[in-house]
Amino acid sequence: MIVDCALYAAGHRLDLPPTLDSLAKIPEHPGAFGWLGFRMPNADELGRAVETLGHPDDIEIDEVLAPHTRPVLSIEGSALQIVLRTAQYVDRDETISLGELTLIVWNNAIISVRYGQASPLAYLRSELELEPERLAHGPLAVMAAIIEQVVADYSPALDGFEHDVIEVERDVFSDSGTQPVRRLYRLKREVRLFQSPLEALDEPLERLIRHVRRQADAESLETLMETSDKLGRTIARTRSLSNLLDAALTASLAQTGIQQNEDMRKISAWVAMAAVPTMVAGIYGMNFEHMPELRSSVGYPLTLIGMGGVVLFMYRVFKRSGWL
Repeated sequence: MIVDCALYAAGHRLDLPPTLDSLAKIPEHPGAFGWLGFRMPNADELGRAVETLGHPDDIEIDEVLAPHTRPVLSIEGSALQIVLRTAQYVDRDETISLGELTLIVWNNAIISVRYGQASPLAYLRSELELEPERLAHGPLAVMAAIIEQVVADYSPALDGFEHDVIEVERDVFSDSGTQPVRRLYRLKREVRLFQSPLEALDEPLERLIRHVRRQADAESLETLMETSDKLGRTIARTRSLSNLLDAALTASLAQTGIQQNEDMRKISAWVAMAAVPTMVAGIYGMNFEHMPELRSSVGYPLTLIGMGGVVLFMYRVFKRSGWL
């Protein structure tokens, strides 16, 4: 599906309908370039767009539309293709929703192909159209701005992670008596799922900067370099959250072990105290004729008092030692 299609000349949007037919008019406007935005297109839609631009042999349609698990940079003929992974944190489910954004760049056009809900480009296009001096630098400037937004959108996702990680860390050391081990493992899995495409983008982005260094304008090149630095900080922040979850998980397991030891000590103390009356009752229950105080009128009360005294003494000993 075509989200938007426009021609830009000298940084300004031309008054043309947002259809593929507008791309065919690029030769009529020297220095103009086209920006076509797709969302989940099929092979026919993308194929017609590439043919309209006059670059049918530069890309493999099926390869562009195939799902990618990692960011990829490829240069075929006059086309530069970079695949980015977009990210959005779903706070309700505490999960990361990964999408995909493919950019195909020529010297006179750029096509964006987006899958997923993260990093929509409509607002970015509107912002760039308010900066004609930036759009005047062509497709590479648009590419740099899109990559910058995708990396910037990682921060809200990390903010959601960070809030939940701090919350679950607080639960680990709470007095509730229950440990959020399952939640810790789930968050750890989601952080790892997020961390993998982040780290994989570092190398393609560095290669992209080296490739366009001589072609891109100074502002676009600076944008790409700043984006690379921001990506590095984002990767470091993700690793920090991952390490924090590891520490919280270790502390949670340790807390569970300590709680189990405390429970076992309490159980052992109560069993030991219960063993005293059980033992005395068992001995007197053997019904021998000659038993201490068996025929005395105070024998039964004395026996109960003796059992109670021993149990009370044991209780105080266990209490003093911290077992109860």
